[in-house]
Amino acid sequence: MMPFKECPVCGGELEKKQVKKLLQGGGNTVSMKVSAEVCLRCGERLYTEEAVQTFELIRNKLREQEFSCFKAVGTSFTVGSNWPDKSVQPTA
Repeated sequence: MMPFKECPVCGGELEKKQVKKLLQGGGNTVSMKVSAEVCLRCGERLYTEEAVQTFELIRNKLREQEFSCFKAVGTSFTVGSNWPDKSVQPTA
């Protein structure tokens, strides 16, 4: 149960939706879909307390390099340090 009847940021109407969420830890990233209350006016996302606890668990597993409960999907890259446009920098 969500503690808000309206968006705490702008007062807009909330609607339950499945949203994509990216979590990072230890240089690794996990993508997932999760239920959230989403403000129809400003886009703010509100997650249940259980979901937020799960996010922390996932981040900790990523930091500890514990990947047994994750499925590998593709390969991620960042630009190299020799990228010609110096306004673009590598993330790691």
